[in-house]
Amino acid sequence: MARAGLTAERVTLAGAELADEVGLDRVTMSQVARRLGVKDASLYSHVRNLEDLRGRIALLAADEKTLRIAEAIAGRAGKEALAAFADAWREYAHQYPGRYAATQAAIRIDPELAADAPGPRRAVELTYGMLRGYGLAEPDLTDAVRLLRSTFHGFVALEASGGFAAGRAPQQSWVRALHALHALLEHWPASRDEGVSA
Repeated sequence: MARAGLTAERVTLAGAELADEVGLDRVTMSQVARRLGVKDASLYSHVRNLEDLRGRIALLAADEKTLRIAEAIAGRAGKEALAAFADAWREYAHQYPGRYAATQAAIRIDPELAADAPGPRRAVELTYGMLRGYGLAEPDLTDAVRLLRSTFHGFVALEASGGFAAGRAPQQSWVRALHALHALLEHWPASRDEGVSA
């Protein structure tokens, strides 16, 4: 029987908080149970297993991150929107490293849960909407989305692992990278069907 007051949402939030503290890959069901003051078995009335919990953390994080980005870019366009979008992404990754990791991991998510979660879908809409402001259409839109995701994620991952040890502050490089991305998006190269030769 499920413990009174214990819900899938509470279990997910406890798992997310733990992930931020110890890392997503170090979260166990036993640790989550201890955090909530219950026996391990009590959790399984609300989440199926550790993979299900990780999927729920990923959806929670996607919702949170997308809401932050939406609030940041509201009423902005072009370079301003790009900078606000990128800064909200980076700030979320810094504040919630375990949750952020869940949004980037290859986690199998219950299709029913995913269908009801607005975060991932809204994230795509926001990203494509911002890039359409640069006059991009397919297939350039998809390529630009992948470039932004690679740049933002690569930067915050290197930053988190201490990969920027040179004297120049990461913030200075971040600002310059955003200037460079804006310039590239404004002058996006024409699409060609052939591959790029090495």
